Amino acid sequence: MKLPSLNFGDITARLPIIQGGMGVGISLSGLASAVANEGGVGVIATSMIGMRDPLRAKDPEGADRRSLIDEIRKARAKMTDGLLGVNIMCALTNYGDMVRTSIREKVDVIISGAGLPLELPKYLREVSDEMKEEVRTKLVPIVSSGRAASILCRKWASRFNYLPDGFVVEGPRAGGHLGFKAEQIDDPDYQLENILAQVVEAVKPYREKHEKPIPVIAAGGVYTGEDIARFLEMGASGVQMGTRFVATEECDADMAFKQAYINAKAEDVTIIKSPVGMPGRALKNAFLDAVTAGLKHPKKCVHKCLHSCAEDKSPYCIAQALVNAYRGKLKNGFAFCGANAYLVDKIITVKELMATLSEEAERKYQEVGQKLADTKEQAAQRIKDVLNK
Repeated sequence: MKLPSLNFGDITARLPIIQGGMGVGISLSGLASAVANEGGVGVIATSMIGMRDPLRAKDPEGADRRSLIDEIRKARAKMTDGLLGVNIMCALTNYGDMVRTSIREKVDVIISGAGLPLELPKYLREVSDEMKEEVRTKLVPIVSSGRAASILCRKWASRFNYLPDGFVVEGPRAGGHLGFKAEQIDDPDYQLENILAQVVEAVKPYREKHEKPIPVIAAGGVYTGEDIARFLEMGASGVQMGTRFVATEECDADMAFKQAYINAKAEDVTIIKSPVGMPGRALKNAFLDAVTAGLKHPKKCVHKCLHSCAEDKSPYCIAQALVNAYRGKLKNGFAFCGANAYLVDKIITVKELMATLSEEAERKYQEVGQKLADTKEQAAQRIKDVLNK
């Protein structure tokens, strides 16, 4: 049984797999284009995307804009299939500029979280007016509850006459910053299986009233093809996966970053308190040990990249730590990761990974389909037995 495609209105990805946007620099044009070429949705992360620009210190917004345009165009030049998306955090100080730039470059999908993107449709309208054409970029918020999905549907419909083109529902087993309180991370009520059902139910009345499909994508701890099949059976239209794509040849991170995943044990995956005021999941290392021991001290922020960063109280600059990690300098940074990062044991190509995930998911689909067929046959036989008595 084949996996279904993933549809955002009039655009389609052949496989229902979105590669999660991973910053800083972990998913750029190299990884995104490779995933797209295998039929999925490849995603460029915009956070600190201009970090390699020599003019970034003097012109951070310009550097990020130039680099985003460059990465989108490089990805497009390599793509022969799939969809291209960008991940833009609401917490970015240059959020509006990143959104406008992405729309001008006509990316297929904007995925936006780290806050509620209440104004996102406004940018689409503004750029469409500016370009004097209807730009068809799809807008997909990241949420962690049915309530958040309902708020966005209601606000967007009333203010912009626009509904989300989909939702990514991210559970607490995700990597990086988490949209949950520390005490909710292991609480069964907040696990992906539960919040996925809540979001599917929350968007149902908007789907029906406006006659618009709103795909719901499950994210956070999705690791195997069997996981993909399970969440599709639960009502998701697709999945978003980050951790599995780190240990690929095409991932844009330094080899030392990838090797940290391969070397990781279960006990190395930990929850940290980020300087931005949110819990996050990362791999333990000497840098984080030094933070915990109080050996890191606040320094003047040079990046000014996040609205929510309490720089005067921060023991380190998270932006610089993540830039260092991307470059493989893990003595001065750390690797964000999902809950299953310790399961990664080798580096493979994106082609191999996507093929494995598809085969596993389709095999699970086949098993479920056979069980359903067996159950129907048994039920029919019982009816026959009753009638023959």
